[in-house]
Amino acid sequence: MRATTIHAPGDIRFEEVPDPVIEEPTDAIVKVVAGCICGSDLWPYRGHNDITAGSTIGHECVGVVEEVGREVRDVKVGDFVVVPFDHCDNTCAHCRAGMQSACVNLGITQSGQGEYARVTQADGSLVATDGMPDDHLIPSLLALTDVMATGWHAAVAAGVRRGGTAVVVGDGAVGLSGVLAAAQMGAERVIAMSRHEPRQEIARAFGATDIVAERGEEGEARIAELTGGIGADAVLECVGTDGAMKTAFAVARPGATVGFVGVPHGVELPVRRMFQKNVGLAGGMAPVRRYLPDLLERVLSGSIDPGRVFDLTLPMSESAEGYRAMDERRAIKVLLQP
Repeated sequence: MRATTIHAPGDIRFEEVPDPVIEEPTDAIVKVVAGCICGSDLWPYRGHNDITAGSTIGHECVGVVEEVGREVRDVKVGDFVVVPFDHCDNTCAHCRAGMQSACVNLGITQSGQGEYARVTQADGSLVATDGMPDDHLIPSLLALTDVMATGWHAAVAAGVRRGGTAVVVGDGAVGLSGVLAAAQMGAERVIAMSRHEPRQEIARAFGATDIVAERGEEGEARIAELTGGIGADAVLECVGTDGAMKTAFAVARPGATVGFVGVPHGVELPVRRMFQKNVGLAGGMAPVRRYLPDLLERVLSGSIDPGRVFDLTLPMSESAEGYRAMDERRAIKVLLQP
């Protein structure tokens, strides 16, 4: 098959690689209908993560089941499925506790930016739709494989509550999904920190009541002004940098929780502030399968349209351009079609 591969920082290629095959009886092979580039894919692209030269990249995809292992019972060849980026058996003790991202049989999609992907623990992971969905639904279904579920996890971890105030730090696809999640959960005020007009527009469409374009101390002061000096009841940290984390804790009111889902790079927690203000930290890698049934129902009913985060669609053969566009902030999130 052909798939996107990474060879060195900035070196993305679309080339022939071995087809994925059934390795365990619980596996499935999915023919990719749509994949995409994640903000976390930019970490290795920018040289911040180790790279195995020539490895496939891409952990988000939806598609049609092509083959199943002999122990797979709940999905069948021909099903259109949403593929959580983190595979799980959905039966182990951690899964039953709602932490499918810590499943004892955890797997990760490895070639979501390719023509086929192997899914481990197919029965526990894959969620099938009722037939082939309409084309206009594909972007939103694709968003459920990671960014929408991750934004939702940030809101859950932060303890977003009806009538409260939530601040979202980060205006990438996950941050925008966090805005949508906070609004869906009933936050009366949703403050999105963004200085990019196209992202601000989506944030407002997703339910942001206020936009703060300032960063650092200026941004913190603006949020203090908006909240009457109190701070936010819940803060969603959707970036993963030290600056974003410092901002998140600075704008949280005493007793609040920061829900973090940005993959941390160089983060040092402000433990003294956490102690003095009783501000907690929760979150981590999203247990996508936990949220999928609810989010799928919301998409199919039309109550949410998270696919709006895709503002550039390219053929998979042009994935390198997709990486450049996201790296240069010319695109929020790139959808790739085989």
